[in-house]
Amino acid sequence: MATIASSTTRPATLGLVLLLGLAVLLNYIDRGAIAIASPILKPELGLSNTEYGYAVSAFFWTYVPIQFFIGWACDRWCVYRLIAAGIALWALSTLAMGLVGGLLSLVIFRLMLGLGESITFPGASKVIARHVAPENRGLANSVVAAGIALGPVVGTFAGGLMVASYGWRPMFVVFGAVTLLWIAPWLLTARQLPTFAPAGREPPVPMARVARTKEVWAMGIGHFGATYPLYFIIIWVPLYLTKMRGFSITDMTYLATLGFVAQALSAVGQGWISDRLVKGGWNEAALRRGLMIGGNAVMAAVIIGLMRADTAVEIGACLVIFGIASATGGVNLYAIAQIFAGPRASGSFIGIQNGFGNIPGIVMPIITGLIIDLTGVYDNAFLLTAGVCAAAALWWAFGVPAIRRVIAD
Repeated sequence: MATIASSTTRPATLGLVLLLGLAVLLNYIDRGAIAIASPILKPELGLSNTEYGYAVSAFFWTYVPIQFFIGWACDRWCVYRLIAAGIALWALSTLAMGLVGGLLSLVIFRLMLGLGESITFPGASKVIARHVAPENRGLANSVVAAGIALGPVVGTFAGGLMVASYGWRPMFVVFGAVTLLWIAPWLLTARQLPTFAPAGREPPVPMARVARTKEVWAMGIGHFGATYPLYFIIIWVPLYLTKMRGFSITDMTYLATLGFVAQALSAVGQGWISDRLVKGGWNEAALRRGLMIGGNAVMAAVIIGLMRADTAVEIGACLVIFGIASATGGVNLYAIAQIFAGPRASGSFIGIQNGFGNIPGIVMPIITGLIIDLTGVYDNAFLLTAGVCAAAALWWAFGVPAIRRVIAD
């Protein structure tokens, strides 16, 4: 992987990118574990659909507002140490969720989990913008996007089997302990880079300067549209398949895994192909905008198809197509932001964008839970999610400004 670092640091840079992909994988395992546990956790703790929605949403009560500070911090402090500290906090929070006794303790540990995981995407984008050359931007971001998809794959498959065999509490303990093991190789690799020391870091761009650009808020809206359907699938579809469609936890695990495997393969494929096309003379901005428009449009159609699907084959096919389409967000959202921001401002830019873009994590679980409790069915929740996808496709076509560098060095 070509980088903007010296040749002596390229192995370390490649190691960092691969570790970032693994961190994002662990991120989505740990934040999504509650959905895998939900068929047993929810009745054992006596939670209604609305209360379960609040517990899921609590993660984002800290995750979203702290993004603005975390992005600022990534441009000013040692991003490598910040990432390690955040992962330590979220790993311990995941582990502690195996000990909860009710809604209050579940919400508290979800709040802590959100605080720890808030470093992930501003930190990852800072590292990629600093160390990866533009012609490899798609592939580097596809490693992160593959982690977004593979996290639910591993979490759904391993977690589902653990819950089915041993119950939900051991799953949280195992997931948290595994995440803690990631920290040591990360710090050992980062110490090889000259930017680990203060003297090797670039001067930051003022946060106010980033916040004054219309591009960062336009990207936040586009990010919102890509995140809402993904969280809907991760958080509610396992419960929908088991409670409304009658699938066992094991069968649900296999069905959900199909979609996430397709998402991971699509992410890597999109990253590789987009880089090849850019090297071949394609306009990167137009290419990435087109992928975002197409991805959101396909997701809108597939959400409707999933609502109407009757058989396991039809449901599996819908989840696979959704996974292929949803990968466009993981690859391109951060790549486009890195174009807008450049290396010096990427942490602050992604912090604002990611904060706004993850508001669905707060509102979607609660809205969906209320819809299900009030109507007794999921149909209106599916229709709302499809509408968000369709609106996002139009936003990427007409609302996002020209994609170009807007924050000069």
